[in-house]
Amino acid sequence: MLTQPIITAFLPTVKPDQAKLFYMNTIGLQLVSEDDYALEFEGSGVSLRITVVPKLNPQPFTVLGFNISDIDIQVKLLIEKGVKFEMYPHFDQNDLGIWTAPSQARIAWFKDPDGNLLSLTEYLI
Repeated sequence: MLTQPIITAFLPTVKPDQAKLFYMNTIGLQLVSEDDYALEFEGSGVSLRITVVPKLNPQPFTVLGFNISDIDIQVKLLIEKGVKFEMYPHFDQNDLGIWTAPSQARIAWFKDPDGNLLSLTEYLI
């Protein structure tokens, strides 16, 4: 068993320059290191390492999520920055692309410049 592990999330990129701008300027994470192999960001004490890869086939499911509050405001702010939210015919999403899950969590999905599927989730407890 690990003793007090600190989690690092990983994502691939074939577009490191675009990924850098997206995660810094659009998402608002802090860039902590950059080299030819990866970009590393920090957000709320969690590290996100975006590894440069030669080829990428994005997964059709969410690969990284952000737990937030005030999802309506956050979605509107991201839309103003040019983010397009995904609409799925099998979910009853509102006009902002937010779906309310059976648990009452409110979720919206969008993609980064590489097509990695990301989500915002507001847990209403």
